[in-house]
Amino acid sequence: MDVIEVLPRLRMLRFPVGAAYLWRDDDGGLTLVDAGTADCAEGIGEVLDGGLRRIVLTHWHEDHTGAAAELAARHGAEVVAHRLEAPVIRGRVAGSPPVLEEFEVPIRAAVPPLPPAPPCRVDREVDDGDLLDFGGGAVVVAVPGHTDGSIALHLPGPGVLFTGDAVANAGRTMLGVFNTDRARAVASLHRLAGLDAATAVFGHGDPIAHGAAAALRAAAAAATE
Repeated sequence: MDVIEVLPRLRMLRFPVGAAYLWRDDDGGLTLVDAGTADCAEGIGEVLDGGLRRIVLTHWHEDHTGAAAELAARHGAEVVAHRLEAPVIRGRVAGSPPVLEEFEVPIRAAVPPLPPAPPCRVDREVDDGDLLDFGGGAVVVAVPGHTDGSIALHLPGPGVLFTGDAVANAGRTMLGVFNTDRARAVASLHRLAGLDAATAVFGHGDPIAHGAAAALRAAAAAATE
């Protein structure tokens, strides 16, 4: 696992597949956005140099929720997810598989097998527009398309956007892949592009510390060509 400082309050935890993010508030309290695969718990635990208050899961996929149950139990953190994702994260229902575009088939085949995510409690179910108490007020933004209950998080004060897998930044900023509904995913990308974020961080790919809004607008335009 690589630890990368994106901003003084924001660190990226980069895993072999995907990433999670740690936000530190003024009082030292930590919020973890996504949690990597199940084998990432120990590495994440080693960099928690403050109290882990909450884990926000952008969607149910195993590279985002895998370590959540262990970390939540160990640190007493609140687990937050969209109301549509919560039953899957809890292990009560199966999540819908993606509808692959032709170009995505070889990309999907190249992804290594990932350990399954153990069921994890969800303490708070959220919906579009809900506010979370970190970063000066984090707004939940519903971004369906990758999964039905995918969310992004927007911190208007510092201008930070956590996109989850609604957007990727691998070589270029682009619509995330492996979506259940591409049309809804494109609409969600356009919504994120309209937030005028200064900083954007992604489930997959390099963060954009400054000037993210222009990259998101370009990605939205390209997705509708």
